[in-house]
Amino acid sequence: MERVVQFTGPRTVEVAEHESEPLPPGHVRVRTRYSGISAGTELTAYRGTNPYLTRTWDPESRLFTDDAAGISYPVVGWGYSEVGEVTEVSPELADAPGLPQVGDLAWGIWGHRSEGIVPAARMAGHRLPDGLDPLAGAFARVGAIAYNAVLGADIHLGEDVAVFGQGVIGLLTTRLAQLNGARVSAVDALDSRLEHARTHGATTTLNARTDSVAERLREATEGRGADAAIEISGAYPALHEALRSVAVGGRVVAAGFYQGDGAGLRLGDEFHHNRAHLVCSQIGGVPQALDGRWSVERLQRTFLRLVGEGRVDVASLVSHVLPVADAAQAYELLDERPGEALQMVLAF
Repeated sequence: MERVVQFTGPRTVEVAEHESEPLPPGHVRVRTRYSGISAGTELTAYRGTNPYLTRTWDPESRLFTDDAAGISYPVVGWGYSEVGEVTEVSPELADAPGLPQVGDLAWGIWGHRSEGIVPAARMAGHRLPDGLDPLAGAFARVGAIAYNAVLGADIHLGEDVAVFGQGVIGLLTTRLAQLNGARVSAVDALDSRLEHARTHGATTTLNARTDSVAERLREATEGRGADAAIEISGAYPALHEALRSVAVGGRVVAAGFYQGDGAGLRLGDEFHHNRAHLVCSQIGGVPQALDGRWSVERLQRTFLRLVGEGRVDVASLVSHVLPVADAAQAYELLDERPGEALQMVLAF
């Protein structure tokens, strides 16, 4: 039997069981070992705020339409940070170059389910590198999201960069920005996360609730403001403060998943007067100037290589590993007590 996590309504989680399906041609079966929960995108489906629950995305026009919902409850098998053991490969793919084979550990995206049936094209090159802790494989996608935001910020050696939001992806962003040569100021509303930010490369930490963030950043940069800011929390007030914090002509990367109307975002203020550059980072693609050399696949593989080289620490970000039967508790903790959790991982 296959077990799969599903949302049956807002803030309602269950683990359902289904019969395993035969493996179709051109596919690989992977038995899940770990699956990481996204504290951003997934929580929007858990809370009922995801735009797909009320509107439909048209990939051809690249517009949302209001005539129908793109998804509805039950929302089944969300999740994009999985690692597991290959248990079956379609016969015609046996020994295919670059494809994980039976017995190999592999990483990829197949959702919070005990086994994934994944097209072989999506698993090519996804064998977990030797010596890497299997838990690290669950960070390939979130690491790529952070990496993409750093590329979007176009950081140069010695520049001042502010990272707004110090959850898992924000902490990885802080570390990657520091590796890229930036002097990083980390901003969050939770002191516990700011403590983690210091160990991940932040030179300065600012509490969004108690510090005058934009003013402090300008004081620390001889009045200029940050060269760039990366907003990864998905909160409109944080995006507004990021826009207030950058220098004239500075770049702000909006990498969070923003919900609803933009309450707290005033584009007639500093954004307008300081001519800030606002760019979006979304893991569906890489910055256009780099798409001849970079791809999402390269982001993921490079991130795991950095982890394997010891240049990025992901082990310290795992706050909980819970059996899949306790999935409801994991989402409740992330939703109601985020200060007590970082990366929540489901074990199968």
